[in-house]
Formats: sequence, structure tokens, C-alpha cells
Amino acid sequence: MDGIPRVPPQRRPEPAPAATPPPTQAPGTVAPLQFSLLGPVRAWRGGDPLPTGSPQQRALLAALLLRHGRTATAAELIDGIWGEEPPSQALAALRTYASRLRKILDPASLVSEAGGYAIRCSADALDLAVAEELWTEAEKARAVGDLCQARALINKLLGLWDGEPLAHVPGPYADTQRTRIVEWRLQILETRLDMDLEQGCHAEAVSELTALTAAHPLRERLRELLMLALYRSGRQAEALAVYDDTRRLLAEELGVDPRQDLADLHQRILRADPLLAEPAAPLSQPAAAPIQPAQLPATVADFTGRGAFVSELSDVLASAEGQVMAVSAVAGIGGVGKTTLAVHVAHAARVHFPDGQLYVDLQGSGPRVAEPQAVLGAFLRALGTADAAIPETLQERSALFRSVLDGRRVLLLLDNARDAAQVRPLLPGTAGCAALVTSRHRMVDLAGAHLVDLDVMSPEEALQLFTRIVGEERVASEREAALDVVAACGFLPLAIRIAASRLAARRTWTVSVLAAKLADERRRLDELQAGDLAVKATFELGYGQLEPSQARAFRLLGLADGPDISLAAAAAVLDLAEEKAEDLLESLVDASLLESAAPGRYRYHDLVRLYARSCAERDEQPPSERGAALSRLLDFYLATAAQVYAIERPGDRLVDHLSPTAREGLHFTTRSQAVDWLFAEAGCLLACVQQSADGAMLRRSADLLMAAVDLAESRVDARRYEATARTVVEAAHIAGDALAEGRARTFLAHVLSLAGEFHRSDDEARLAYELGRTAADPVPLGRVPNQRGIIALYEHRYEEAQAHLREAIEAFRADANRPGEASAVCNLSRVQLELDQIDSAVELALEGVRIYAELDSVLRIANAQYALGVALTRAGRSTEALTQLSNALATFRESRQSLWLGMAHYRMAEAHLAAGRHAQASAHAEQALALQDIGGDWRRANVLTVLGRALSAVGMSVRAAACWREALDLYAELGSPEADEVRGLLSPAAAA
Repeated sequence: MDGIPRVPPQRRPEPAPAATPPPTQAPGTVAPLQFSLLGPVRAWRGGDPLPTGSPQQRALLAALLLRHGRTATAAELIDGIWGEEPPSQALAALRTYASRLRKILDPASLVSEAGGYAIRCSADALDLAVAEELWTEAEKARAVGDLCQARALINKLLGLWDGEPLAHVPGPYADTQRTRIVEWRLQILETRLDMDLEQGCHAEAVSELTALTAAHPLRERLRELLMLALYRSGRQAEALAVYDDTRRLLAEELGVDPRQDLADLHQRILRADPLLAEPAAPLSQPAAAPIQPAQLPATVADFTGRGAFVSELSDVLASAEGQVMAVSAVAGIGGVGKTTLAVHVAHAARVHFPDGQLYVDLQGSGPRVAEPQAVLGAFLRALGTADAAIPETLQERSALFRSVLDGRRVLLLLDNARDAAQVRPLLPGTAGCAALVTSRHRMVDLAGAHLVDLDVMSPEEALQLFTRIVGEERVASEREAALDVVAACGFLPLAIRIAASRLAARRTWTVSVLAAKLADERRRLDELQAGDLAVKATFELGYGQLEPSQARAFRLLGLADGPDISLAAAAAVLDLAEEKAEDLLESLVDASLLESAAPGRYRYHDLVRLYARSCAERDEQPPSERGAALSRLLDFYLATAAQVYAIERPGDRLVDHLSPTAREGLHFTTRSQAVDWLFAEAGCLLACVQQSADGAMLRRSADLLMAAVDLAESRVDARRYEATARTVVEAAHIAGDALAEGRARTFLAHVLSLAGEFHRSDDEARLAYELGRTAADPVPLGRVPNQRGIIALYEHRYEEAQAHLREAIEAFRADANRPGEASAVCNLSRVQLELDQIDSAVELALEGVRIYAELDSVLRIANAQYALGVALTRAGRSTEALTQLSNALATFRESRQSLWLGMAHYRMAEAHLAAGRHAQASAHAEQALALQDIGGDWRRANVLTVLGRALSAVGMSVRAAACWREALDLYAELGSPEADEVRGLLSPAAAA
């Protein structure tokens, strides 16, 4: 259609290696041959395709390749190519085809022998042979339980197909083999889908299974998998409907009942068999039983979990037997259980060290560390060296220690080391010995050491430890409160042990009492002490060893509320260059006071963060530096988010209305970099908005909320975004700041509309508009009428919608906001459709596409293409509509806009349905539903209605009715007029 911008065609995925022509070879070399049967019969030499001749000549080539190098007689080939009525000159024709193929390939590849022919080529030269090898490997991987590897191999295998196998090849042999290969592919698909369900990917599998069952309606295994996928997706009624459809179809087509497996699954779904809900998780291996110590401290009786760490360290220690000396260094924050783990592992490894186990507390976290010279003296005495034979100097003692250990198998447990320098003189030097070191510092400079970073416990391990100390009876009746306790302890073993010990000593306390005490973050560290155990005191030891610049960084970074912090954001908090900030942060990681969450990202343990904040309140001077640090962080996020917004929406005037910042943000060279940053920082951005919604930072907080709106539109962080918007609204209302409140309410209305909560959205929008007028703020004055126009459209108030959108267009034009104008124009197109002004709707959508194209706004072009696709569908131009919607869908997927991705699938389902392509319509509708959050119950009901129409058209009437009943329930609960349409759809179904 003239005037419609054309998006460049998508590149096809690269085919798998066997189906891909190999690269052109260097001059003077002979490139190997490659053949393809999983699609058209083709041959290549190097990167060049070879002519394969007439259909009968291709049939000969295929027949020889399918024999995998075995000889086929002339009679077999004639029968396979021409069947029971070959031409009179069949043998001569066969020889001619063979001669031509030999010239095309080479004499060494196509050989004549025993009155027949054979093709000799390597197994990896034929895509079918590669596929068979991949299938064998996938079956092996599945047999040993490696489902991830099996699925990867199968997906690679399926990627070899390039359409119908042996396409356009004549003859009975090709027909037979084509049927066999197609059936094999279906079996492979069933196997992969079965593994998908084993790994919990049921929601994603529904779409593919729906399309496959439509294409192969009598294949009961596919129906069985579809029922299970629907049931695990919470769609029990549809799962039962699939069985009813299957039973009816089998009776009508074949006069048989469903096979027993299908009937059994039907019964299990009817009674909601709990074993169907999710695949069973594999059982973990039990931890090794502790062994009685020699010189080692006693292991704790309630040692819990840590199975992976125990296994890892035990394997390293076991490797010392008869080999080179093994050294393991375990690092972690205070209270994480380093000593407990090390003692437990050392006891378990005692069998490998029959000549003794030595232990020392090196007191590395205290003010006076143990001197290596004194430690060596004690070790030498323990090994039987007389006092008179022990030399004075450190070097001499270290040398004698190594000599005494020569030929022995001894384990050293060096607990609580300060640094590598303290440890080096204490290490054995002979094979068969091993050292296990614990420290708060990561000993990256301890040559040859196996480094282990010990993290906090898993929630399950933490609850188990708590239960062992408190008692099963007290915990069982208050499991949720117990989970709250271990979560408040940050799953830190020391904190859990202290909390559990306090509760065990107070029989009148309930678990809920303890949980309530720990709920107050301001008092939590004070509550976590019992006897001589105290979490705060443990952290104090590490903090006291920091240099002044490290201590400042530790305090200030703890002020930020985000789940973690990037290096760039940390540099802003500290007001330092990134290089200097990185040095400080890495030193805190080495001191186990900060965790390296990923390259360039850092985070605190929850209790360490509380301690860091208490240090900031106590030690940071002047106190105003705390607020200044958070202000720098807000400026960094706002400046960077504004750049992302500008890249995503070129020409949008919102960025010109944001508060100025004192710091520059990051700069991005590509759109994908900008989008990646926004989604990576989602939790941190929204936490910063909430934390900053006060005082001098309030307006910048509201502006950061606006600049990060893609987090709401993607639906990934929509709930958090809504809660954050409410925080800003409340803070601005209390402060009497009309501009900040109007902006926050504008975007709160937007996120509510995206969730399908149209009444609440409209209420917020009305308030936002009045506040915008009071503050003379152009942001709400354009966006709110646009938003209210969409809501009025959804609620079938078309004249009102038209008036709102025309007002929005004028407001955007007054602000010179071309992208805003295009958005309102596209929305007005949707209204015109409902007023049956189809030509006008198409023209308006085209205008929106043109405006966005002039601005080179990739994401917004997709929004306009979406509107144009909807209009073209209503105009009866489904092919053009699908082109526009497909282009939009690709952009939404790349931009991670899951709401719009789901809506594009829904609109493509409508377009396919209008064109009579019912299987494709159902597949797109299922893909929309698989995205789960597609903008609330109203939009879900819309998709279910279209899915029901598509299913009904392919004969799945019972399942269609199940979809419509669910849609009717949703519409009725919302009071939507669409309920009447669905009742009409159900009436004939009910009568049938």
C-alpha cells in the first residue's frame, strides 16, 4: 500500500551447520560436498550450490543418500523412482542420471558396484545423518537426567529442517521416506515438549501444542501433552475440554475411544491429582556424615545444609592424597559460618589424613593477630618435636615444619586468617598434605589456592537450622513466622543461631513474638545478640580494620535502598572517578563486607547494610554528606534515564521538562545498550524514586518516575512501578507540590490503564489534569487527555474519546511534542474504527507512522504500525495488516515490551481469523496468553474470545466453549458490555 513505510525484512535464522553450504575453500583445495534432504534435495561444494537436475535425477540422488553409503541395485532404484510402471527405457535413463550426477559431484563420491550405485561421503556431510546423531546424543543426555542438554540438542536438530523433507521429489521410495521423516520429526517434537513440561515450561508450550493439535487432530500424544500443559497453567476447564473434543473427534473419524493413557490423565485432572501440578524436583545428595576429630574442634551437632560447599571442599582435600599439596581458602562475611563449615569438612576428610589434623585460630579479625612464628612452634610440638629442637626464627621454623611433614599426610585447618602473608609460612610443602584456610578476606594472592566464597544459607537451610535449635513442635505451628525470622536474619547462620537460641531460652515466647521484634529494622541488630554472640560485634571487627577511605565508602554505599548498585552509580554516591571507586569497592569485597553480585555490580547483605547505615549515622561528618550522597545518586539515575527516554522516543518533549541535574549520566552509543541499562537498573531506579520522594529531592523523584516509564510498559516491573508512583503521589500531596503530584498521578493513571484498571486510571487522570492546570505543566496537559481518550475508547464512550484525543493533539502541538501528537493521532484512529470511519482510521494511523518515521523512533513506529495493523484488519486488508503487525511484534520483542508483544499477538490472531487461517490465529492467541501479564482481565478476556473463535473453527468446540466461559466470567465481573457478545457465542455451543 502506498504511503506505508516498509520495515526491512527480518533476517532468517542461520540454518544448522549440516544444512548450510560450507564456506568457499582457499584456491588449490577441494572443498567437501554437503547434502540436504530435510527440505529440498540440494548439494553444495564449498559455498557454491550444485545443480541437481530433473525431479527424477534428484530422486536418484535422494535414494542413494538415504542409504548412508550402502549400494542400491538398479532394480531397487528403478522401483523406487518410478514404481510398478517404469518407462521402457528406465535402465538407460537411470544410467544417464547417474552419469550426470557423477560429473556434478565427482567419481569418487558416486561409485558403481555390484550392478548398482552408492554415494560415499562423510556422516557430517548429510543433514539427515547429522540430525540422527544429534537425536542419539539427546536421548543419552535425557537418559542421564540432563534435560537442558537434551533440549538444546533437540532444538539444534529441529533447526536442520528447511520445510518439507525431500520436497518435490517423485517416486514411491521418496514418498515412503518423506512420511517416515515427517513422523520422526513429530516424535522428536513430542519428546521435546514432554521435556518442556518436565522442566516447568508449560505456559510456553501451550501455544505450540495448540497449533500442532490443530495440524494433527488425531495424534493423541499431542492432545495428552496439551491437556497437561493447560492444567499446569491453571486452565483446568480447557484441559478437560480438550479431552471432550478428542473423544468426539475419534468417535466421528475412527469410531474408537481415546487410548487409556489419555483417559487416565482425564480422570487425574478431574480429581485434581496433586502429582500433576508440577514435575518432581530431583532429590539432593545427603551431606557426608561427620567423623570424630583428632586435634580439630568439635563439629556442631546441628550442622545444616551447605551440601554443595561440603562436596566441593571435600573433593579438593581428597585430591591431596598421593598428589601435590592442596590448599583451599574459604572467605565470607562475619557470621556466615566459615569456621563451622571448615571444621565439618575437616572431620569428614580425616580418612585422607591418617597422620594427623592440626588446628589454629589465627585471630585475623581481632586487634592482635596470631604470629606465624608462635603458631609454627605449637605445630612442631604437636608433631613430636622437642622444645630444644625448635629454632628461633620464622624462616627456620617454617623449613623445619616442612621437613617434619615430609612423607606424612596431615591436614591443617588455619582458621580466621588475616591475610595471605600470615598463612604462607604455615603451609606444608609435600604431597599428601593439605591446608584449609578461613578468612574474611579473599586470598587472591595465595598462590595455588582453591578459592571458595561462602554465601548465606538458602531459605530452606536457614529454616532447617532454626528448627533444629528451637524444636520441631514450636516451629511447625508457626511456619510463616519462622520464615519471617530467618528472612529478617538475612539467612546469616550466626544471626539465625542467636535468634533461635533466644527463643529456645524463653519458653513463654512464640515464634511470632520473635518475628515482631526483628521486624523493626532500627532495632534488629540490637535484638540479634545472645550471651557472648552478637551480629553487630562481628561486623564491628571487620569495620574497625578498614582504612578511612574504605570506611567512608562502606558507610555511604549502605545508604542506597536498591537491591544492588552498579559501579557507575557507586562512583556517583562517593563523588569519585570510577577507577578510584572500583578500587575501594573491590577492597570491600576482599574484606567480605560487600558482595560482587556480577561484574561491575555490588550488594550488601541485609544485616551488613543495616550496620553500614548505623555507622553512617554515627560516624559520617558532616551529617549533611548523607543527604548529598543520595542526591548525587538521584542525579545520576535521572540524567541517565532521561537519555534512555530520549533514545527510545526521539523528539519527545518530556525530557525538556525534567528537573536539571548537577551530574551527567551515562552515554549510550546504541539503543540496545540504553534499553539494557534501564532494565538492569529497574530495581535500583524505583528504589531511588521511593527513597528520594521527600524534601528537595521530591520533584527529581517524580521526574525519574516519568523517565523510567518503560519499566511499566514492559510489565516486568509494573507492580513495583505502581507502588512507587503511589509513594510519590502521597509525598507530593503532603508537601503541597502540585507539579510533582500531577506528574506522578499522570504516570500512575498510565500504569493503571496498562493493567486494565480503567475506572481507577480515569480517576487519577482527572486529578492529574487539574493539578497540571494549577502548575501550568505541559506534561499532564497533553498526556492526560490522551490517556482519558484511550480509556473512553475501551469503555465504548466513542464521542467522548474523540473529544479527549483532539484536545490531546492540540496540547501536544502547543508543546511542539511531535511524538505525543503521533500517539494521540494513532489512538484517534482506533476511535474512528469504532465509529465505522474505516478510511479515516487508516489515514490517521498512516499519519502516525509517518511522524514517527520522520523522527526515526523505532519503538514508537512499532506502536503506530500496531494501530495501522488494527485498522487494516477492519478494512479487510489482512495481508497488509499482518505485515504491519509482524514488524511491530519484532520491535516489541527486541524492546522487551511484553504488554505490547502480547497485544501484537492478539491483533495478529484477529487478522489471521479474518483471513480464515484458524490454526495460525489460535497459535498467536495462545502466545499472547502465555505471556501471562497482558494488561489485566479485560484484555485477557479479549484474547480468550478470539482463541475460542479460532478453536471453534477447527472443530474444537468444547475447548472453545471453555475459553468463552472464562472470558464471560471475566467480562461479567468487570461489568463489560462485551459479555453480551460472548453469551451469544456460547448459546449455540450450549445447545449443541
